[in-house]
Amino acid sequence: MPVDPVCGMDVDPSTDFRVEREGRTRHFCSAHCRERFLKGGASPEIRNPRSGIGNLYTCPMHPEVEQDHPGDCPKCGMALEPVDAGTGEDDGELRDMALRFWIGLALTVPVFLIAMGGMIPGDPIGRLLPRAIAKWVELALATPVVLWAGLPFFKRAWRSIVMRSLNMFTLVGVGTGTAYLYSVAAALFPGAFPESFRHHGEVALYFEAAAVIIVLVLLGQVLELRARKRTSGAIRELLGLAPKTARVVRDGQEHAIPIEEVKPGDLLRVRPGEKIPVDGDVVEGRSAVDESMITGEPLPADKSPGDSVTGATINQTGSFLMRATKVGADTVLSQIVHMVSEAQRSRAPIQGVADRVASLFVPGVISVAVVTFIAWAWVGPEPRLAHALVNAVAVLIIACPCALGLATPMSIMVGVGRGAREGILIKNAEALEMMERVDTVIVDKTGTLTEGRPSVTEIRSTGSLAESEVLRLAASAEQSSEHPLAAAVVRAARERGLALARAEAFESTTGGGVTATVEQHTVRVGKAEFLDGGGAGLAGPLRAAAQELQETGRTVIFAGLDNKVEGIIAIADPVKRTTAEAIGALHGLGVQVCMVTGDNERTARHVGDILGIDNVQAGVAPQDKQERVKALRAGGHIVAMAGDGINDAPALAAAHIGIAMGSGTDVAIESAGVTLVKGDLRGIVKAFGLSRCVMRNIRQNLFFAFVYNSLGVPIAAGVLYPVFGILLSPMIAAAAMSFSSVSVVTNALRLRKANLQRAPSI
Repeated sequence: MPVDPVCGMDVDPSTDFRVEREGRTRHFCSAHCRERFLKGGASPEIRNPRSGIGNLYTCPMHPEVEQDHPGDCPKCGMALEPVDAGTGEDDGELRDMALRFWIGLALTVPVFLIAMGGMIPGDPIGRLLPRAIAKWVELALATPVVLWAGLPFFKRAWRSIVMRSLNMFTLVGVGTGTAYLYSVAAALFPGAFPESFRHHGEVALYFEAAAVIIVLVLLGQVLELRARKRTSGAIRELLGLAPKTARVVRDGQEHAIPIEEVKPGDLLRVRPGEKIPVDGDVVEGRSAVDESMITGEPLPADKSPGDSVTGATINQTGSFLMRATKVGADTVLSQIVHMVSEAQRSRAPIQGVADRVASLFVPGVISVAVVTFIAWAWVGPEPRLAHALVNAVAVLIIACPCALGLATPMSIMVGVGRGAREGILIKNAEALEMMERVDTVIVDKTGTLTEGRPSVTEIRSTGSLAESEVLRLAASAEQSSEHPLAAAVVRAARERGLALARAEAFESTTGGGVTATVEQHTVRVGKAEFLDGGGAGLAGPLRAAAQELQETGRTVIFAGLDNKVEGIIAIADPVKRTTAEAIGALHGLGVQVCMVTGDNERTARHVGDILGIDNVQAGVAPQDKQERVKALRAGGHIVAMAGDGINDAPALAAAHIGIAMGSGTDVAIESAGVTLVKGDLRGIVKAFGLSRCVMRNIRQNLFFAFVYNSLGVPIAAGVLYPVFGILLSPMIAAAAMSFSSVSVVTNALRLRKANLQRAPSI
């Protein structure tokens, strides 16, 4: 749907007011916006995210607002930030606000001292500077503070009025502008003011209030900008991981080239202590690689030819040669940065509450300020109009809704960044919010609970051949097979250093096994029925041993030599060492765990019993996993599905939350709302902890913002004055308003150090 470049609203195609100009079509939601654009009165264009034009800048509070150059948000007045984290950060606004703050502070201090000098015993300032001169000094010093230091606020306030999108700067601009203009008029034309404006015979001036409010709001902006800069620390840290150069090997020679020039297929040399430049596969050499920067796993991973390596991880021990497979935006690091950036700008459903309140808040506050002025001017103590003005300004200043608008996006931004450092990639804020409500997790067995790579666990022989010889002969025959169990047998033999013989006359029988001639002997490897069909009798002890191993969830294959069974080989997909810990932690969070697998009932039950899984469903076809998810949803459960294969993608999409194991396929990752880079089930526990911590943080922020405004506005209006004689100075209101925003951002920053393993209960 097109976006109106004037007001930023979506344009309904049925009521599209379009303009053709400079070969480009612009769409408007109303004739009014079209006319304002044609007359040159439009704000900087708000870019349609789908048009793909230029580098983008967006508002942290209103991510739907995007434009191709820096500027201020037309909805809330905040400075726009780069959409692409890779474009770097511009501290221009922070530097500008800091300069205005320090110069404004230097000019405001003497104004404040002059105005408050009468409260000092003996009034030393009044004796040095008579009142007739002091008011002109105040005017001279306060004017640059208000008109220069506070200029950005007045610009944003004016834009908010023109755009009919009232915000915090509307209140600041109206409040300080009213106090300043009143004081200028009172200084220049004191005779024009009635007695109700006078105190001890003189018209009260509020230069110090206008100047102090501007300085305090500037201070709040500086502190907030610094704090917001820290919220994007995760992106900067991730970008900082990327190496700048690579050693490419061409024609036997090594050349250092910029990382941008590396192409897929290039051979790269990685030396000890260097960062791996891009994603690729090891082709020569062995090493241990520190992958903690990406996965959060502290132990280094051993790498040998055929293993994949990830860009930005650190090579520790040996030198190796690698072939680049993914470069530039296709690398894991780049994809992580992109996913984190997208998620940090997304909106959580809970933010809708704040948006609805904020849309009514500013007009409501202005109405309260008007009522406050009328009430004090009508029934207030003398000087009535002076009191009315001061209290109305206090209401406008203290009620700024910035804290309300920042409550959700700041927590989302920090929380998503924290997740990235833990190897948890959140696709959007909605997934983060939904995670908190999950009560059932469905997991696949292979690759999720288990390593996903079958391994030989035990070998038994009849005694006529050694166990190692049984394995060597079986592996020699299996060399030409592509079956995963065959690969496990061959791998086990090579890990034991056994020399494999050449296999001839190889034959593979689907669903049965293989036959080959090895060292002039006929070797048969496969199921018991396959060997029986070849006339190889099964010895009683081997049958009993095979049944015993099968009852513990292992797959047993038989090895025969020249029509005689010589041994059995047990193969299992081992459970990950961290799985039991993760299952226990999920139970501790009140989440039930269901295993849905295509494996046989006996193996699945064995794994389920070992891990204490609540519900085991075995023999489930890939196309049926999605139906199991739908059945749980229909039963009222909030379901998360964790998987890593292409066959898991439909179920991941059908669940409330899909959790892709990062070691899995791109299809699974694309279908999921959460990706665990490490592929470790403990990451699910951390993801639940992250969700609960972020949502609790958001509720704290929203509660603080709501309560703050609910209490601050009536106090500023003067409800405590009749009983306690308490009035809230506009300067105190400005300080409270500024620090309310800072406190919300500071509270969000606490998520950077939250303990995700000890998440709050829901």
